[in-house]
Amino acid sequence: MTLATISLIGFALLAGFYLTTLNALWTLISVTVTAVLVSQLLQKLRRRDALTERRVCVLVLGDIGRSPRMQYHALSLSKHGYSVTFVGFPGTKPHQDVIGDERITIIPITELKGLQVGPRVVSYVTKVILQSLQLLLVLLKTDVQSHILMQNPPGLPSIVVTWLVCGLRGSRFIIDWHNYGYTIMALSHGPDHPIVRLAQWYEQLFGRLSSHNLCVTNAMKEDLQNNWNIRATTLYDKPPAIFKETSVDLKHQLFMRLAKTIPQFRFCGERPGDETERTAFSCRDPSDFSVTLTSGRPALLISSTSWTEDEDFSILLKALEDYEGFVEAGASLPSLVCVITGNYSVDSVLQVCVITGNYSVDSVMLQVCVITGNYSVDSVLQVCVITGNYSVDSVMLQVCVITGNYSVDSVLQVCVITGNYSVDSVLQVCVITGNYSVDSVLQVFMVQVTIVLTVYSRALWSR
Repeated sequence: MTLATISLIGFALLAGFYLTTLNALWTLISVTVTAVLVSQLLQKLRRRDALTERRVCVLVLGDIGRSPRMQYHALSLSKHGYSVTFVGFPGTKPHQDVIGDERITIIPITELKGLQVGPRVVSYVTKVILQSLQLLLVLLKTDVQSHILMQNPPGLPSIVVTWLVCGLRGSRFIIDWHNYGYTIMALSHGPDHPIVRLAQWYEQLFGRLSSHNLCVTNAMKEDLQNNWNIRATTLYDKPPAIFKETSVDLKHQLFMRLAKTIPQFRFCGERPGDETERTAFSCRDPSDFSVTLTSGRPALLISSTSWTEDEDFSILLKALEDYEGFVEAGASLPSLVCVITGNYSVDSVLQVCVITGNYSVDSVMLQVCVITGNYSVDSVLQVCVITGNYSVDSVMLQVCVITGNYSVDSVLQVCVITGNYSVDSVLQVCVITGNYSVDSVLQVFMVQVTIVLTVYSRALWSR
């Protein structure tokens, strides 16, 4: 019905433009029909029932499962008797309390991409337009909400779309300010980039049009007031009931699982025949199966990150360096195991390697593969390129063992990078791959001949 009404409005407007050249009476009729249809559309969009004031939409244009504060908002509203429509990107599984709550309905929306051809700005603009249309349709299809609570950032295009929907439907518009979106964009584009300046203007303009504003800290509240004249209420994060101390038994089970792949969680000094389950932090007595935390265990430091550009992770890394300096100076401090959780990719983990300066093949390659779960030849070779350590002897066998890929093609990638096509290196390929056929060895020589001819032709051209 709504789509039909919108279509009739469009038809009436087009007819009005056409008929203006014919007769003023037809123009008046067209305008009147359009006004009636618009009025009917607004009445339909604003149609309320007895439950409207107990309905709230929580919106985040990001991964719902990685938006804990918005999940807490949804749970809190539900506990106070509100029906919650939770809109956001699917991906990470939300907390079980959110999934199992009968008052919370999750509406997933797809993260759309713009045109993948042409300049980057074209891709960005088309993405914003498509995402705006999708979000607009999703919000208009839901029942009329008393409030729409959205997270910012990301606020492009969700702020303007939410403001428009609230205006059409008579809902109150609340922004939960976590940060400024334009400052995050400035990290990659620079503060003076036209897109960043446009984003700042957009965020400031439509941010002022909200009915209410929330923020995480008083510092953010003061900044909003002083710079943009936006009044906000500080709403601190408060851990919900789902956060509680983990039992020693569950800790031990976790440590045992991690010890299978991460050496730092393993107990050093196991004796043959010892049936006690041990980790670096805990042990289980085989006589009564009781679990205790071991004395002299390392301190376990956990830090989460989403590896976004606005997170200065070097602060933690510098603190770890200072900690190590205190220990070397004689301070009596426990050993430290630092666990960094988050959405890992090979690129993000290698950033840590570069920052710490610890990126030898032995110390990094296996850990990167284990953490990221990416054992492909390409991912391992990224480590080799960054470390500058990619001789055949030091890398080839490790690549094959870690990736489980002993094919000639995979090993030849190492040969191409190392530039080592000698007979000795070819024989290593044969030994590792178990492929001694003439065809497999000739592949190596064909690659070598091609490279030699290329170099020779460049030398002739330079003359």
